[in-house]
Amino acid sequence: MMHTPWIAVLAALCLEGSAASTAASTGDLPTRDEIDPHYKWRLEDIYPTDQEWEEDFSRLEKEIPDLARYRGRLGEDGRILLEALRHRDRVAERAEKLLVYAGMRHDEDTRLDRYTSMRDRVQTLGNKMDEVLSYLEPEILAMDPDTLWKTVDATEGLSLYRHYLDNILRGRAHTLGAEEEGLLAMAGNVTGAFYNVFSSFQNADVSYGTVRDEDGNEVELTQGRYYRFQESSDRRLREESWTLFHRAYDKFGHTLAANMAGNVKSHVFYARARRYDSALEAAVDANAIPADVYRNLIRTVRENIAPLHRYVALRKKILGVDTLEVWDMAAPLVSGSAKEYPFEEAKRIVIEGLAPLGEEYLAPFRKAFDEGWVDVYETQGKRGGAYSWGGYDTKPYLLLNYTGTLEDVFTLAHEMGHSMHSYFTRANQPYVYGDYPIFLAEVASTTNEALLIGSLLDKTTDHKERLVLLTHYLEQIRGTFFIQVFFADFELRMHENEERGEPVTKESLDRLYADLYREYFGPDLHAPPLNRATWSRIPHFYYNFYVYQYATSYAAATALARRIREEGEPQLRRYLAFLKSGRSDYPVPTLQRAGVDLTRPEPILDTIEVFRRVLDLLEEELAKEG
Repeated sequence: MMHTPWIAVLAALCLEGSAASTAASTGDLPTRDEIDPHYKWRLEDIYPTDQEWEEDFSRLEKEIPDLARYRGRLGEDGRILLEALRHRDRVAERAEKLLVYAGMRHDEDTRLDRYTSMRDRVQTLGNKMDEVLSYLEPEILAMDPDTLWKTVDATEGLSLYRHYLDNILRGRAHTLGAEEEGLLAMAGNVTGAFYNVFSSFQNADVSYGTVRDEDGNEVELTQGRYYRFQESSDRRLREESWTLFHRAYDKFGHTLAANMAGNVKSHVFYARARRYDSALEAAVDANAIPADVYRNLIRTVRENIAPLHRYVALRKKILGVDTLEVWDMAAPLVSGSAKEYPFEEAKRIVIEGLAPLGEEYLAPFRKAFDEGWVDVYETQGKRGGAYSWGGYDTKPYLLLNYTGTLEDVFTLAHEMGHSMHSYFTRANQPYVYGDYPIFLAEVASTTNEALLIGSLLDKTTDHKERLVLLTHYLEQIRGTFFIQVFFADFELRMHENEERGEPVTKESLDRLYADLYREYFGPDLHAPPLNRATWSRIPHFYYNFYVYQYATSYAAATALARRIREEGEPQLRRYLAFLKSGRSDYPVPTLQRAGVDLTRPEPILDTIEVFRRVLDLLEEELAKEG
């Protein structure tokens, strides 16, 4: 709808499928030069050298001012409007390519200032583009709608932009004049800094110290190791790594809270500037999502939270602990279950699990591993976590930090779901519709996970493996659905506090997080005081009401995976059409055509019911042990 601030473009393009993390900086990790090229992405396919990137950057920098030549002329003639939109798309596509290359080179080794500078320069250039183009949407909104649609019908080529123009007109009440839009665009350099500050802190500056691993060896704690250690059967290691990890953030809690307060204030500022009643309404309206979808999600889960409390109590019983601590929540419930999966085996497992998606889906899926889409292993200085990223004119790349856990296998399926969504969208849509709104972004990735877990449960006949998979399934729903609703609730209340004039401070954020944590997870989970600082390490809170879409997407994916498995080819055709649709329609009807209606509570309730049924299956399997 409204022109998107450049920092939001960066956040939207990076579709994190697992928690973002600090860079790996310890010397006992391999360097990039020590990794087989087959397991590294090929960014030279974007720009063969940094010098060629610099040359393209200089050319684009000189071209951006020329976008102003359409100012004041869009209503004169349909051909001028079409030329302006095409010119804008060409420039934006090239800026996106510059950003993707610089951003991913930065993520290869976040310690290198060169790529940090290149990434920041592209963001600044994007903000300049926003400023130059600030006239575009106000001028379109100034046109008489009937005249505009007649112009569209009469101008060859302009009908391509019909949905794009309809989306602009939808935001008439919230788009300002050209001068005000220019000022808001200029503010992007300022408001985008809060995310950059946090990203630099988390990915380059924060240090967690050392911890003794299962064998008693002292090792540097990294983000990748933290998540692995939390799944260890060694309770001492879980507690020590959890404490070190969170203490690193709490040590800078007041600074991070001040940065978060600025981030929240920026969201409220944009919402009020555009005459929205709340920051929530401003954020969800960008994708034509009713704010009630967000509030209903939270309300429905809170009213039906009992199965999550039941799971926490069952986890406590299985582990046999007097007090279930937060560092016990990822502990294996099955002894000796920490099987390792070499990457090649993970590829095979995922491809077999996605067999119901057919050869049209699997053929490009397989070639991703031979064409340099995937950066597999953790290396010194590499950005942590996992994501899928790319531009319209690049491959849909994947960043992983693969360590061989079952969770890593699912992360591969998840991120490839994003990349395949991007692949099919870009192959079937023009640039203006060549990505997809955030509301849809997690559907394809989570559908892959749902198909994979279903396949693995169908195939296994081993009691212990079945226990592992059932507990993984429960953790998947807890992490991707329940926790994201909890985060969404926290984010909403944080913004509402600011809108009421209540200060957003470390104390208020800590208190809010602790109170909600107790409500969501119930009386059987003990959270030490340090747990309340967890909010300070979550990057998604800088993305302006992003996290709720993990939960809505999980609900949609649960329904889609079930229908693909049960209905076969008819539902598969609808699903592939969904993957190819991009941004060519609004997200709610796009999903409705695929067979899921998220304006209703049923998908949310159905997901909670799946969780309850898996709990039943786990208890039945445990009962076999006597």
